[in-house]
Amino acid sequence: MEKYINRKEYISKLLSYQNKDLIKVVSGLRRSGKSTLLEIYSEHLLKQGVGKRQVQCYNFELPENYLNKTWSDIYFDIKKKMQPNKTNYIFLDEVQNIPFFEKLVDGLFVTEKTDIYITGSNAFLLSSELATLLSGRYIEISILPFSFKEYLKARNIDIENKYLNYETLFFDYVNETSLPKGVALRESGFDKIYEYLDAIYTTIIEKDITQRHQINDKRAFANIVKFVASNIGNQLSPSNISKKLKLDGQNIHHSTVEKYLDYLVSSFVFYKVNRFDLKGKKQLATQEKYYLVDAGLLNVLVGKERITERGHILENIVYLELIRRGNKVWTGTARNTEVDFVCKNPIGEIEYYQVAWQLSGENTVEREFGALEKINDNYPKYLLTTDSFTQNRSGIRHLNVFNWLLNLNE
Repeated sequence: MEKYINRKEYISKLLSYQNKDLIKVVSGLRRSGKSTLLEIYSEHLLKQGVGKRQVQCYNFELPENYLNKTWSDIYFDIKKKMQPNKTNYIFLDEVQNIPFFEKLVDGLFVTEKTDIYITGSNAFLLSSELATLLSGRYIEISILPFSFKEYLKARNIDIENKYLNYETLFFDYVNETSLPKGVALRESGFDKIYEYLDAIYTTIIEKDITQRHQINDKRAFANIVKFVASNIGNQLSPSNISKKLKLDGQNIHHSTVEKYLDYLVSSFVFYKVNRFDLKGKKQLATQEKYYLVDAGLLNVLVGKERITERGHILENIVYLELIRRGNKVWTGTARNTEVDFVCKNPIGEIEYYQVAWQLSGENTVEREFGALEKINDNYPKYLLTTDSFTQNRSGIRHLNVFNWLLNLNE
């Protein structure tokens, strides 16, 4: 279990909700570490003195746990094993594989002395049925693959070492993978990582998307995925994707594009970031940006032509880090300016972030600082770049992005 120790933030979150009258929903991409998280958490419970028989774990990726069983069969099986007069901890992994799973979850939830934890690798889990049934009675903990900091720890690299070449390590991080098991495959060579990512992606596409939503035109779907993956950090809309594909001789209606994008977002492959009008202080409904859950997936999605500009890849990593830290994130736009990220942090305060690879030359300096300077309010503004020497200007804090990712700015 050694290499899983570094998911402290998620474990402490789960511990803070222990025995609270809420269903704990752990959601995220397949293989981002949800099952491992529950394993570590159940070990914590046993260390606290919870009896082994008070903990029941079911993995519904395994057909033997649900084939030829209805939700009520499973419900009564679980109920039979419960310890009377003690709190029973119930873990249901990939619960969306059970038809009418929401009835199972609700039935267990209203049972006395239960503490329920469920995982799912599809946002469909919290869509209409469950959310309606459980409104106000669940807390969602969204899990992401390794952050840059966790990645370095998993590789046993001492991040306090002042002489590390962060840039080289960062390229390893984005070119290989941030998925926990993929990082463990580093020793076996890049081919193994590639096969691993390819297998996960195929499972997501086959099981979670094309089968579930009965997509027949797999080629069109693949082309949309490739297009979005090649345009990380660019503003996109279903109609301009549809137009671009038409130029390549493919006729895909924009409403189909929109549906496919929704499926990809609800399987946690891409994250969609809405635009925010800085002047009118409201969310806009068009021209969103999409970021990828793991930069290593570009090798599978785009392949040899993986030429995504390094500035956009850095922006992608910063976006994931901002949501890891509990921010709500938009891209900012006003008549005369665009800013990469407008955030509402966990205590409800606004912050602005601009991301660039390097401030090379006067033009870049003017462009990057200028974007933030045009916003007339007193909220904190940050410029994140890979430059070793940083220069604050007009109250804007210029930080080295690697230090920021590793929390070394304090």
